[in-house]
Amino acid sequence: MRRVFFALAIWGAIHPMYYFVTWFQSEGWNLWAMVDAWHVNAATSGLVWDLTIAAVALTIWIVAEVARSRNFLSLIAIPATFCIGVSCGLPLYLALRDRIVYAKDKRQVRV
Repeated sequence: MRRVFFALAIWGAIHPMYYFVTWFQSEGWNLWAMVDAWHVNAATSGLVWDLTIAAVALTIWIVAEVARSRNFLSLIAIPATFCIGVSCGLPLYLALRDRIVYAKDKRQVRV
């Protein structure tokens, strides 16, 4: 499953980023203009809040599990979530979590 999750993380980074870069090239490299575009109507505002709440929930889950498992490498999923998106951060975290959850010997984690 790790390979599947890593593949989804890569896809979740590249595919949305294509649309962001395309938007920036046509509208100018202004982050605040993009944020304004996200709130152009109620449907897009709802989607933004849906993804924001999912990102916060994922972050809380990551921090709680890292505190328990000491799998500090999993923390890189937090900046991936907020800098790239939930579509990258969630599968990245699941791939990094997989090495701990499914390890035969919890003291010898697969790299």
